[in-house]
Amino acid sequence: MNQTVRDPRHADPSVAEEFRHRIQQVETEIGKVIIGQDRMIESIICTLLAQGHILLEGVPGLAKSLAVATFARTIGGEFKRIQFTPDKLPSDITGTTIFNQATGTFTFHQGPVFCNILLADEINRAAPKVQSALLEAMQEKRVSIDRDQYRLPELFMVLATMNPVEQLGTYPLSEAQLDRFIAKVTLSYPPGNSRNSCSGKKALTSTNCKKPFRACCNRMK
Repeated sequence: MNQTVRDPRHADPSVAEEFRHRIQQVETEIGKVIIGQDRMIESIICTLLAQGHILLEGVPGLAKSLAVATFARTIGGEFKRIQFTPDKLPSDITGTTIFNQATGTFTFHQGPVFCNILLADEINRAAPKVQSALLEAMQEKRVSIDRDQYRLPELFMVLATMNPVEQLGTYPLSEAQLDRFIAKVTLSYPPGNSRNSCSGKKALTSTNCKKPFRACCNRMK
């Protein structure tokens, strides 16, 4: 069945202006918590609008995980975090089936991948077989367990953090895994003036733009 594609040039100016305002509001709210990383914030929002996934690379201590958690709270999405370690198993990400002795059947228990915003923290500290557990979820928005397939939410975005490959205990990401990310941002320490503004600043995030932002996104579809 053919679907009519709306020409953005013919969009309602009021809706487009509201959409632009909401985007700026999201940037402002995240900027109250994350200081000196404007490029990372802009890249995350652009990736959301493109319905893709993003990879954030940098040494520990650059607020990568905090930025993702703040972003999820700001837009009102269900947030889950996976701390990747060498002993992780694929079922720790996607979920597993458990036998129910009372009913004599197998029941599927969802893993943390069933959410809107997934933080894959230090993704390159896990073995390649664990990294590959995200491939189908990121590409097809579904998870295959045994012979069954389970759909992920319509809004599903993976924001992965990665330590530099020269650090001990890291595994290189495969080409197939890197191909699932539409953007990669290499982070460095913020400039001196941004670091000075962090002194004494309390990390608070307003949630006033949650529902209006998501509603505005739905109107633009």
